[in-house]
Parts: sequence; C-alpha cells; structure tokens
Amino acid sequence: MKNMRIVFMGTPDFAVTILKYLIAHKYTIVGVITAPDKPAGRGRKIHESAVKKYAISQDLKVLQPVNLKNEEFHKELKALQADLQIVVAFRMLPKIVWQMPAFGTFNLHASLLPAYRGAAPIHWAIINGESKTGVTTFFIDDKIDTGEIILQEEIAITDSETVGSLHDKLMLLGAVLVAKTVNLITDGNVTTQKQPELEEKSAPKLHSENTKINWDNSIKHIDHKIRGLNPFPLAWTTILNDGVEISAKIYEVSNEKIIHQYLPGKIITSKKEMKVAFKDGFISIHEIKLAGKKKMNIQSLLNGYPFSEDAKMV
Repeated sequence: MKNMRIVFMGTPDFAVTILKYLIAHKYTIVGVITAPDKPAGRGRKIHESAVKKYAISQDLKVLQPVNLKNEEFHKELKALQADLQIVVAFRMLPKIVWQMPAFGTFNLHASLLPAYRGAAPIHWAIINGESKTGVTTFFIDDKIDTGEIILQEEIAITDSETVGSLHDKLMLLGAVLVAKTVNLITDGNVTTQKQPELEEKSAPKLHSENTKINWDNSIKHIDHKIRGLNPFPLAWTTILNDGVEISAKIYEVSNEKIIHQYLPGKIITSKKEMKVAFKDGFISIHEIKLAGKKKMNIQSLLNGYPFSEDAKMV
C-alpha cells in the first residue's frame, strides 16, 4: 500500500479530533494548514487555533496563510509534496490549492449532503427538528459543499440532543470516516456519487437575528432552537422586567404541553422555578445567563433577581 503523504487543513477542536485519529493510526501527515493567529478576549491576547496547538505538540509543519491565493503560500504548500489534502472545518480553497495534489482534496462535512450545506450544519439539523444527520466526505470542487460524495455515515438525533452532544458524536464518527476515505483513495478503490441537484435545507452562518427566540412559535420549535444552539452560540431573548430590558442567553430547559390562558412570553416564577408561556404550553428554564453576568442555575437567579407581575420575554 502506498504511503500517502497528507496535508491536513482545519482550525477548531472538531478538526483536531480527526487529525489526532490520523496520527494515532500512523497516517503520514507532512503539513498542517490552519488559520492565522489573532487577538481575542478582553486582554486581546494572541489566540492560536486548536489545530495549530495540537500540530505543534506533534512537531508537525504548520502553515498559516492570511491569503490562500498568495503565491508564496502556494510554493510552501507545493514543497510539502502532498499526495492528498484533507479539509475539516476550514475556509473555501482556491482552485490552484485544491487541485494541487495528485489524488485531489477531500472535505469532511457534518451533514448528509446535499442537506445542510453551509457553515452550521450541526446546529440547523437540531433547530429544524431532524431525526437523523451524519457525516459526508466529498471531493472539493469550485463551489461550497457541492463536490462528488465519497462516503457517508448516518446517526440518529435523540429527543434530548444538544448541538454540544451531537457535535462530539459527529466528530468521532467523522474521524473514522476520514480514515476509511483515505484508505479507499490509497488502494485505488474510491468511487464517487454526484450530489443531486435538489433544493435542500441549508445551514447558514449563525448571527443575532437567527438565534433570537420568537415566543410566538410552538413549544416544539422553541425547544429545538434552544437545544440546537446549546452550548454555543446559545439562543437568546430580551427580558422585560419592571420596565427594564435585559438580554439573556438560555441553556438548559424542559417543556410541558398544557392549555393555559397566558400570553406568549409571560414569565411565571416561584421560589425555585421559572416558566415561560407559549401558546401550547410552558418551557421551564433551568440554566440562564443574563448580560454581564455568569451562567447560573435558575434558583441562583431567583434568589437575587426578583421578577415583577408583568415580567415577560420579548
């Protein structure tokens, strides 16, 4: 079997797990491409990507191009003499980069393509109430997440799934699928399948507008949204309490479907409980973070933050 020379491209923890798996199983990683260092946090300390930190710990060659179209970067990449490139949670590559290795460049995507192309496939699968998702490897082409499919692996989404728990399951599933894909390519046994040209659900980037809770939606819809954004970036809302508005991010909840007379968004509290009314029931909030405060359980919040009779989520 040919000892395939691999360049790995990725940035977050999700990608680190795949890289670790490849190294643990003796695949030859000749270089790692990751995001440039950047200042982050209140102190503006220089932040290195999770992939860079791990790659350095393994004495791997690391490149951090600001511009993927830069000729100097192309020379450095070519000098690594890679047979194959693997991309996991990285940027869109220019054609000159993904065409460089003799065996091409493939990507791992955390959905069952063509469904959920885009930046946040794990989040949107839960938000939209899917019962299953998975991971896909595909050869990169000149569009985003549209290349020919190599392999897919399916997994069920449980009723209590959060994006955090599903992320970790897909990360492990993806590591095995990437290794299987490398083996197929190495052995010359790879076959591909064109993605159907269907209008599928997308996975757009998350921002303040599409992560805000609409309290007029159904209890099922809101539950999916909160779980699909927990623990990052979190669903958020505005609390209107005694004429004062404060934003809040919501973590853990449970729901109760029951007929009631309250308007959507109405907050009902006791010494130990905080419920929010929906048109078809209540959601009990167990963990919350108010703007400028730390994450806390609901009892801690109620001990120091009294709610007025007309308090509501808006």
